[in-house]
Amino acid sequence: MLLAHPQQPWWRFSTAVIFSVAILTDTLDGYLARKHNIITRFGKLADPIADKALTGMAFIGLSIIGELPWWVTVTILVREWGITMLRFVVLRYGVMAAGRGGKVKTVIQAIAVILYLLPLPGPAHVVAMIVMAIAWLITMATGLDYIREALRLRRRARASE
Repeated sequence: MLLAHPQQPWWRFSTAVIFSVAILTDTLDGYLARKHNIITRFGKLADPIADKALTGMAFIGLSIIGELPWWVTVTILVREWGITMLRFVVLRYGVMAAGRGGKVKTVIQAIAVILYLLPLPGPAHVVAMIVMAIAWLITMATGLDYIREALRLRRRARASE
């Protein structure tokens, strides 16, 4: 929708609504899994991948239409997929579940994407840019946290061998 009609306000608004519904269903899924205690090893790995696919495509779309600099998209995607690969690498030592920082990062990224998708006038777009900058900073900081956690998991596993 975004790529087909990037300059039409109604389509931009509709795209923002559909993205919002998609991200909210992901939140609901996590809530229900915790509430009913049906958290699985698969879910711990698959949920973050689904989050990355959804937000990643939004970042790419925004960069394709020239509204988000490619360096923002590329650095975020490298961090996101790098941490996903890291999760698979450290599986032999234990599951690295999404931490609180990662969840905050996902929420801030979603808000930033929604603001960018909305057809905001100039001054309001500055707010979107600020939120995106915050999302970028949190994304990078939490990436470092996950690397530290992976190293801790590995160290603990090797110490118990």
